[in-house]
Order: sequence, then structure tokens, then C-alpha cells
Amino acid sequence: MNRVKMAIRPPFSATISPHAAIFFLLANVLLGAQASVHYYDFVLRETNITRNCTTMSLLTVNGSFPGPVIRVHKGDLVFVNVHNQGDYGITLHWHGVKQPRNPWSDGPEYITQCPIEPQTNFTYEVNFTDEEGTLWWHAHSDWTRATVHGAIVILPSEGSSFPFPEPDGEDIIVLGSWYEEEKLNEVLNEDLAAGSDVPRATGYMINGQFGDFVPCSKETTYHLFVDYGKTYLLRIVNAAVSAEHFFSIAKHNMTVVGMDGAYTKPVVTSYITIGPGQTMDVLLTTDQSLGRYYMAARRYSSEDTSVTAFSHINVTAILQYKGNYSLTSPPIFPSDTLPGFYDYFAAANFLAQLKSLANEEYPISVPLNISTRMFITASMNELLCANDSCASGDSKIATSLSNISWVNPSIDVLLAYYRNISGVYTSDFPDLPPMWYNFTGDDLSTSLAVAAEGTKVKVLNFNETVEIIFQGTNLLTGSETHPMHLHGHSFYVVGSGFKNFDNESDPQGYNLIDPPKVNTFSVPKKGWITIRFTANNPGVWFWHCHIDRHMSWGMDTAFIVLNGGTEETSMRPPPSYMPPCTDASKIALKETASFFGDVNQT
Repeated sequence: MNRVKMAIRPPFSATISPHAAIFFLLANVLLGAQASVHYYDFVLRETNITRNCTTMSLLTVNGSFPGPVIRVHKGDLVFVNVHNQGDYGITLHWHGVKQPRNPWSDGPEYITQCPIEPQTNFTYEVNFTDEEGTLWWHAHSDWTRATVHGAIVILPSEGSSFPFPEPDGEDIIVLGSWYEEEKLNEVLNEDLAAGSDVPRATGYMINGQFGDFVPCSKETTYHLFVDYGKTYLLRIVNAAVSAEHFFSIAKHNMTVVGMDGAYTKPVVTSYITIGPGQTMDVLLTTDQSLGRYYMAARRYSSEDTSVTAFSHINVTAILQYKGNYSLTSPPIFPSDTLPGFYDYFAAANFLAQLKSLANEEYPISVPLNISTRMFITASMNELLCANDSCASGDSKIATSLSNISWVNPSIDVLLAYYRNISGVYTSDFPDLPPMWYNFTGDDLSTSLAVAAEGTKVKVLNFNETVEIIFQGTNLLTGSETHPMHLHGHSFYVVGSGFKNFDNESDPQGYNLIDPPKVNTFSVPKKGWITIRFTANNPGVWFWHCHIDRHMSWGMDTAFIVLNGGTEETSMRPPPSYMPPCTDASKIALKETASFFGDVNQT
């Protein structure tokens, strides 16, 4: 007989409702399912970390960098009590976890909540449903995620197995960024206010370490010790703030079997391309001569080749075979398989091979009858500054979706939607861009690049079937890839290509049989992707580029999915406690204005 298991935990936090856990357990009992409830305490505080011969005080979770790993089985429920002992407000996001009917625990700052202020706590409810494989969690406020992030391991439901032979072992590989600014968020906000460029990473890391090619780092290079003739599952997370990466292991092929918490058809490859926010599951067979081999990641830059202001140092870890052999020779580097910094075609060729497993045990459901079609441009832009009011002059750097550069409100969108508070956002995000031009052309007029600021969202009916074409542009000669991430849903990438989308010929090549099912996928440089999904999760859900430079400049929007006709298809009410917005008086004033506005209209 199946049973529900409940883990032992510390005392219940006053910030959550135990009813949620009870209802979850009862539902699984009725369904005859096995499920566990897990409890984690995340304590955020400043920690002294020494890298590259320098010690800095950085915000971490439980003193570790990267942060703790959350381990669950498919269908489990997790409560994470976040104690903020840092110096500024923070939120956490459970990247790729759909959080059905519960946007209150999704986490993006000023989208679904206000920050957890210092010396306070808040408990997130993280409800796993159909996700299986590897996901991750990270801070979703300013650029705090540079040091506040960690992996989520989602094993098959108890009694089930992988759709591939059971590996002999597994390991987690987290790619990260390093910034020389100790007060990164302060510098970021100063740069945003001035309209200048924002901080750039000075290096990249594997599991919090630079590897052998950075000073003062060789002693702490990450090692993975393996036996000959075994197969290992590597769970790879790109937690870098603003960088895509190539990753390769010297003399070894990898087999990609999963991406973004969903299984893929096996892809045998000598390298992978992984964007910020993406996760991949790969199988590694240790079939080479006993020795040491570098696992190396190299920055993939989709910007113009004239842009060189990024770290060119390869980050390394060491795959080391167990056994008796000489260690006098240095590890072998994957010089013949690791693509170059600007190898656009290597990136595109890898991503084109990814397809959903799409079998009887792991079916997919690609929407075929589309009710809403959108065409969204993703661009580098500028915002005009009246009377040269910006430190950078008469304009400042921006990004946009369909020429709208997102502005965070002072009250989160979810609260405003739930309480019907007017004046926080508008529901007029367009289905089409404001103008049509040769999006990927050269020497485009700078007048096309002037964006408008706004907090515009798109409203969708429950169960609406949506198709979005994301078209990259070359405004300001700033074309590069944009890894777009949707909260609250997975989506299918049914097509992609270079140049401008052709609405007659390109749909003929759509893959509606086994397209990759993901939560983050890159719009290629001077190209497009078409995605489809069903809006079956009521609530407020963030859409943004996961290159945080672009997100901070405004390449964001949000979807509001309306309630369905039943309690099971409607958004849950908020928990008994949510972190308050700092200026509570603004909420009261807006609610009062909204109330009297409604009265005056009756």
C-alpha cells in the first residue's frame, strides 16, 4: 500500500500555514501517491570568502557558496524558511518549479512579493508537480543571485526509475560568476541611475572555485573522483549572472538526457552550450585511460567580435580517475572540443539537437489550436533623458520587449492584482511591436531604438493556448542572444532560425512532435524562436531575459493568468503573512483611490 511520508523538522515557522501541508498530504493519500514533505532553514548572512588572492564579505546561504542543495522526489512538497540576517532586502525564486495556483511563493521582487527585510523571515512553499531532473533556486532581487543560489535535485517518484540505465553515481556542477565589486548591488544601482554600463564579471567558477588558471586558486580547484568503466550523471546548472557558457570534458563525450527539469532524447556530444538560468542532465562514461582530465567552461559571447570586455580565462575543474598512476603530468585540456568565445554556429548547432523524450511514459502536449498569438521583439535600446539629466548625457542604456522597457512598481504586481489596486500596472502589453522594420539589418536608425518605459502586463484567460514569436533585433548594433525565462510554466520551442521571421515559410518547419520542453531558451543573435504553451496556472508570472544585465535594463514583462471556473483552477489566497512593502501608506492610498474611483463610477 502506498503511503505518505512526512520528514521530521524544526518547529513550524509562524510565517506559514500548516493547512497547506495537510491539504497536500490528504490529496496524495486520495490519489494513492507517495510524497514527502521537506523542511529547510536558509540563513542569509555576510560571509568572508577568499578567491583570487582577495577576501571579501559576501551574502551566502548557510555560509556556503554555492548554497545548499534541495533534494526531493517528483511530487514532493518543500517549505523553506528564509532568515534574512543580511544588510538589505531579498527574495528567493525556485527556478523552473511551476508553483501551481501559488504565485505567492514564486519570489521575483516587485512581481509577486516585496523583499524580505533584514532581521525578518519568510517561509516559501515549493510545490513540485511534473518536474523531474535538475532545477535550481536563486535570489531574485537586484544581482544578489551572484552568490545566493543552489541546485535542486528532483529524483523520479519513489518506486519509479530514470528513463535511462541507473547511473553508478552523480555529481552537481554549478557554473557561477565572480565580481570584484564587494558591494555589487550598490554599484549596480548607481550605474543604473547614471545610465552607464553595469558591472561585468571578472571571472567564472565551477562549484565556487576558479580552477587552475587563476592566481591563488589551484589548491582549491574542484575535483570529481571517478572509477574506470562507470557511468555518472552530471547535473549542470548555469548560475552565472549574465553569461552563456560552453562546457566540455577532455577526451570524453557526454550524453544529454535532460534539460530544465524534463527529459530529452539522448544527444551524444563533445560539448554543451548552456545559458544563464538553464540546467542540463548529462551522462558521462569514464572510458579513457587512467589520468586527470579538465572539465572546462568558456564564456560564449554572442555580442559582436569587437566586444572584448569580458573574462577570457577558462574556468576548470578536474575529472580524476582513481587508481595507481603518475600525477606528474598536468590534466589534459579539451582544446579540440571546447568552442571559441564567439562560435555562434557551435552554440546553435548544439541547441538544434535538443528534443523532448516524448514517449508513452513521458508524454508532451504541444498546443495545436492557438487562441493567442504574439510577436515580441527583444532589443537593446536607449531612454531619453530630459535636459541631459542622466550622468551619461541625453540618454541612457535600456533594453525592451516590443519597445517597452519594464519599470518595477513600488508595490508588487501580484498584490495589486489580488486586491484590485489601480495605478500599479497597466494590462496593455501589446501582441505586436509598435513598428515593423528590418529587425536584423545593419545600420538601423537610432530613432528606432528609443524605448518607452512602462509597467505593462499581458492578461490571459485560463487555459488559453499561446504562441509567441520572439524576434531578436540589431538596434544599436547590439544584437546578441537572449535566454528568455517564463515563471510558472514550461513551454515548447517549436521553431527557431536566423534573420527575420518569415510568417509564410518558417511555420512550415515547426516541430510539433517532440520539441524541447523548457523554462528558459535563447533567442539567437539576429534570429527568432517560436514557443507555445498553455496558460493553465492562474496567477502573476514573470517573463524576462535571464542575462541580468538585460533584465535590469528592462527586458521584462509579466503575464496575468486569470482564474478558471472552479476552485481547483483558481489562484490560492495569500498566506497569512507576506513580507510587507516598505511604503505601506502607498498601498492604503492606492486602495482608497481605487475604492472611491469605483464608487464614483456607480
